[in-house]
Amino acid sequence: MSRFFTDRLSKLTPYVPGEQPQDRKYLKLNTNESPFPPAPEVLKAVEEERRLQLYSDPESLKLRQTLAGRYGLNTDQVMVTNGSDEALTFAFMAFGDDDAPLVYPDITYGFYPVLADLLRIPSRTVPLDGDFRIRPEDYYDAKGTVVIANPNAPTGIALDLGEIESILRRNRDHVVLVDEAYVDFGGQSALPLLEKYENLLIIQTFSKSRSMAGARLGFAMGGEDLIRDLKTIQYSTNPYNVNRMTSAAGIAAIEAQAYYDECCAKIRQSRAWTKERLEELGFAVLPSSTNFLFARSDRIGGEELYLAMKEKGILIRHFTAERIKDYNRITIGTAEQMETFVNGVRECLEEKQ
Repeated sequence: MSRFFTDRLSKLTPYVPGEQPQDRKYLKLNTNESPFPPAPEVLKAVEEERRLQLYSDPESLKLRQTLAGRYGLNTDQVMVTNGSDEALTFAFMAFGDDDAPLVYPDITYGFYPVLADLLRIPSRTVPLDGDFRIRPEDYYDAKGTVVIANPNAPTGIALDLGEIESILRRNRDHVVLVDEAYVDFGGQSALPLLEKYENLLIIQTFSKSRSMAGARLGFAMGGEDLIRDLKTIQYSTNPYNVNRMTSAAGIAAIEAQAYYDECCAKIRQSRAWTKERLEELGFAVLPSSTNFLFARSDRIGGEELYLAMKEKGILIRHFTAERIKDYNRITIGTAEQMETFVNGVRECLEEKQ
């Protein structure tokens, strides 16, 4: 870093995204992207949006109206953002401070602690249990802003609606943020609880189930007061946060829901097939409600498998944290891609003998 970098941030440890190497063509199963392209209507909408000389609508009104219609909400209960990470940033800024520290699992989305450090918001981690599950009771009376990824990442394990409600009920004086980035692959959304709990904030993304990771579009849903709080942050940082092409793509994606439902069904089918094949090879695989699997083997270490697969042109995600260093996260691709992956794993195990 330069000598001009502020001392306040000099010890910041940045988030490390999944690698995007350019040295060769890889089968990318490491960043939870969709293996399917956006719906044809989405590509057409992007192509037809030509008014790039004009600012986008800072209210993103048409997109918010379309989302509200999709989820049965009022327009003022919805906010759109530049990726769900921006929604998380706004929420952490709005609802986290010394009196409301952030409370989240010790194994979860790695951006949470980085963002908390950047914003200098106190935080507390709560260990997952021995089966890598979130225990709802550990978050009762948390005395802070609770942040739950549901389904959780990188484990893939989901809480049911009753468990989420129990956390909301026992934290009525603090916001409970439910990050539902992967909910469309088999989780239960907390949407039915919005009318009942004013402290519930839900964040979702177009990156996973709607095949738009490159477009950067996320959204938050909650009571009108909570959304107004987030918009105060937006207009204090990035008023024109969603560009014209992304907004047009988002509207078209919502209107093409049947296409994405079909894609999610294919991913769930491939997930089940891949889990069975890995278990036949001796892997322990956590139950998943997402578009990825979290697996380990007693026959080969997590880092060793990651490196061996990379040599074969297949990227998976390895984490170095002590509790999960033996595991790898495998994004679910097409049926053909998962056959290639399983064959690569089998070869790695045979070469190790």
